[in-house]
Amino acid sequence: MSNTYEMFLTITREIGQLEATAALLDWDSETYMPKGGLSIRAEQQSLLARLWHERQTDPKLGELLSKLDGKAEDEVAATNIREMRRNHKRAVKIPLKLVEQIARVSTVAKDAWVKAREASAFDKFAPHLQELLDLKRQVADAIGYERERYDALLDEYEPGATTEDLKTLFESLRTPLAKFVGELNEAERKPDPSILDRRFPVETQKLWCRQSAEGIGFSFESGRIDVSAHPFCSGTGPSDVRLTTRYQENFFPSAVFGTLHEAGHGLYEQGLPLEHVFTPRGQAISLGIHESQSRLWENMVGRSRAYWERYYPQCQTVFPEALEGVSLDEFYGAVNTVRPSLVRVEADEVTYNLHIILRFEIERDLIEQRVAVNDVPEAWNAKMKELLGITPSNDAEGCLQDIHWSMGSFGYFPTYALGNLYAAQFYAAAERAMPDLAEQIRRGEFGALLDWMRTNIHHHGQRYRANELIRNVTGTPLSIEPFMSYIRRKFSPIYKI
Repeated sequence: MSNTYEMFLTITREIGQLEATAALLDWDSETYMPKGGLSIRAEQQSLLARLWHERQTDPKLGELLSKLDGKAEDEVAATNIREMRRNHKRAVKIPLKLVEQIARVSTVAKDAWVKAREASAFDKFAPHLQELLDLKRQVADAIGYERERYDALLDEYEPGATTEDLKTLFESLRTPLAKFVGELNEAERKPDPSILDRRFPVETQKLWCRQSAEGIGFSFESGRIDVSAHPFCSGTGPSDVRLTTRYQENFFPSAVFGTLHEAGHGLYEQGLPLEHVFTPRGQAISLGIHESQSRLWENMVGRSRAYWERYYPQCQTVFPEALEGVSLDEFYGAVNTVRPSLVRVEADEVTYNLHIILRFEIERDLIEQRVAVNDVPEAWNAKMKELLGITPSNDAEGCLQDIHWSMGSFGYFPTYALGNLYAAQFYAAAERAMPDLAEQIRRGEFGALLDWMRTNIHHHGQRYRANELIRNVTGTPLSIEPFMSYIRRKFSPIYKI
């Protein structure tokens, strides 16, 4: 290996370590940090952001990238050089003061969001949202774009994706999805979801959630699970992955499926090649692909009939008060009830993408200044009525339910819908590779599926872009058809249509 590449790797790993350190401080601020530590944490995050930006924009890195152009010795080096060149080109366009300011403002904004959500008062968060939007528009303008600012922001989370591509994809999904939702709503037989609103003791939920995450392969030797206002997965590398969840005593799905969701993210992180930690070859390819892993384990495995044929008897045993006399059919129907809901993270598989379309459209309008910040609650409620036929009664269950805007993460939400589509296409490929996959799940055996994910997805890091990966793994480009086929096959028998 040349000295030039070794020098390049040293800088690359330092950048990765700074990102990991910032993630760890962010995790702490969402879990255990004393409330009084906020102002100091904001300064710490600002410093890390400055150090990261200085490393990422270091002229020396640019010189090394120029020397390495076309001289990669293997695919690992080629991946690292390609992705660092992309990151370097983006970073040098953004002023250092802007990077520091966003880090500082977002740290404070997250705390403001928590308080605003608790009070269900959007006006307490609005000034912070306005400030972040102004800063992110500056980022988009600095990076540049062909059609609209949102393209520049989206590219941070889903490299290569464009707003126009997503608009076309979501429009193709909206009509058949709405049609199928209508068919389910008109069905004579509907599950009874009230089963899930009974009392499920939190301490017992904690034990169940930990065992569920461990059962599908999440290693607590290299991870942990804690509580936060909004569930997430974070960490510093494959050997240190942090999950969080939240518990509701009178709503079973929140923690149970939220934990499986975050454990899916955690499995991806733990499956990334440790030998390439802190470099692009050891990092996730995109948030859409990341989300495919969480949605696959949460829904296609965790809400499957085969899964509950295995675990429902145990569930009845540990939650006897809530589930006594409830049949497997009744429970399976309850956890797969399709009905318009106000909260995205608790939405069913069929209507979930409508929540994402709503956020995608509002984000674009905010960035392009077609909607004013003070008008967000009204715009949100109008789109909820249009897409889901329901209207939030307050800001907490409406426009304040997600943490992402307080983080300055504009362009993030579309990756959730992409994740659903990727997940269905990956799962269909896994079923073709393992025709007895449902039977394996019925036996509580998840190792073969996890190995398949590790081999085909996790192990590659950023070797391929998302559109390349989906073609390589499934043989076809991304399509809505595997997802539509999956939900029709799953939900039609439940609703007898």
